[in-house]
Amino acid sequence: MHVKPRGSFVALVTPVNADGSIDFEGFRTLLDWHQENGTQAILIMGSTGEVSMLSPEERREIISRTSRMERGNMLLYFGCTGANTQATIDYVAYAKAEGGDGAIIAAPAYICADNADIVDYVIEVCDSVDFPIGFYNNPPRVKTDLHWTDILKIAKHPNMVVLKESTTRVGQVAQVCAAKPDISIMCCCSPNLGLVIPTMALGGDGTANMTGNVIPREMAVISKKWETGEDAFACREAWLRNLPMLHFAYAAINPVTVKTLMQAIGLPAGPPRKPLKPANPELLRKGLDIVAALGLDQAYGFDIGSRAMQAAE
Repeated sequence: MHVKPRGSFVALVTPVNADGSIDFEGFRTLLDWHQENGTQAILIMGSTGEVSMLSPEERREIISRTSRMERGNMLLYFGCTGANTQATIDYVAYAKAEGGDGAIIAAPAYICADNADIVDYVIEVCDSVDFPIGFYNNPPRVKTDLHWTDILKIAKHPNMVVLKESTTRVGQVAQVCAAKPDISIMCCCSPNLGLVIPTMALGGDGTANMTGNVIPREMAVISKKWETGEDAFACREAWLRNLPMLHFAYAAINPVTVKTLMQAIGLPAGPPRKPLKPANPELLRKGLDIVAALGLDQAYGFDIGSRAMQAAE
């Protein structure tokens, strides 16, 4: 039986150095930081990790080097979607061979395949490698949008362990939860999609989130499976309190705002890869104001002093 991710599953940024190379010490620092702050699983090279702008050589090196880093009890997953079925299988097999804990796949981008083809693709990948695999239903990025009946088909595979839902359809989440598949049911943390509270209330297992790059403790509270009334009230309180940061995180295309803010407050990030550019100074200033208003500088020791101010100018 594969271990299924629960709680806060953070899609990590890919930190880079000033020359554009991968910052592997930055990866190490971020993994240590997330261990300390309640994150239960990490996704490296998801859309937040700018996977589509990494070369195949960089992707394999990131898998090889980060899988050997200390991660305690956190599960370490890798984004393994390739341009076609065989490329995806190859990345999943590589992640397993190098010591990862699982892989996340989505429909290959740009080809706009129909649902039946993507169901077959997912099952073929799961058949090819005995490894924990999650599916990311992400139509804003890849156009293909699996219906809940499609999701229940792939959920029957013993290697399928987690769903990340990124549509706006609470009804879809409800149908999946009602069927009680043997997978973890998670959703995107975007406040505009509005899935988090409904997913958790319907029995979801956590969130596969991007905002945990900045507020990991808070996302751990929001993402804890509801087992008591206290869990539900804590989730609601944390969600409402942190709405300003959640909205900020999605104020520009992922991961522009998060990487820009992380760099300004002293976390390893570096700039996004071109053609993406850092958030403009006005938007960054809003993010820094939110950090101060929520007391995150004191809670985490973030630097919002002169260096961060200069980044916003």
